[in-house]
This record gives sequence, C-alpha cells and structure tokens, in this order.
Amino acid sequence: MPLLPLPTPRAAAQSRAAALGLLLALIALGLLWELLLAPTGRGTLALKVLPLVLAVPGLLKQRLYTFRWLSLAVWLYFTEGVVRAWSDPAPSQALAGLEIALSIALFCACALHVRQRLALGRARTAA
Repeated sequence: MPLLPLPTPRAAAQSRAAALGLLLALIALGLLWELLLAPTGRGTLALKVLPLVLAVPGLLKQRLYTFRWLSLAVWLYFTEGVVRAWSDPAPSQALAGLEIALSIALFCACALHVRQRLALGRARTAA
C-alpha cells in the first residue's frame, strides 16, 4: 500500500510540460549567453546546447528514456554554471546563476515525471 496518493495522468502531463519549458529556457539561455549577452571567442561554445536540443523530440514524444538521461546530463550544465559563476567576470556570473537554477529545476521536473510515470505504470499493472 503506497504512503502517498498515486499521481494522476494530469500531474504527469504537468511535470512533462514543466520539463519541456525548462529545457527550452536552458537552450535559449545557452544560445543567448554565448552569442549575444557575454560571448566568448567566436561563439562556438553555443554548441554546448546541442545535447539539450537532441532531447526535445524525446520529451515531446513522452519517451521515459529521454527524461532519464536528461536528468543525468543536466548536471553537466549545473557544473558549468558553478564553475563560471566562480571564475567569469560580472555579466557571466548572473547568467551562470540562472543556468544553475534552471538546471536544478529541470532535474527536479524530469525526476518527478519519471517517478509519476513509473507509479502510474505500477498502478495500471496492479489493477
């Protein structure tokens, strides 16, 4: 018997929408940061968002595997944010703080979605 109420399909849809929105915000931040707001070099660091872009179709198709690997990959962006918040000059420090916040929020949304989907699957097989 579960201690917490079972999640609803609506709650899973909300966590999916949150994850997708946060992912798109992290992509936009990465591109704006490297190309317009505080560019470093020729803008080739904007390629760092490519793994995030590759996750968009999987989130749109509700592939649980994508939510799982994205919840792990997002820690690379968190780490970059921490390093750049510590070492970069002033304009990049605020952007790094935003990257840290978005990374943590994206991890939480992905982890919540995976947990909800697995609980829904167990409830369907038990019924």
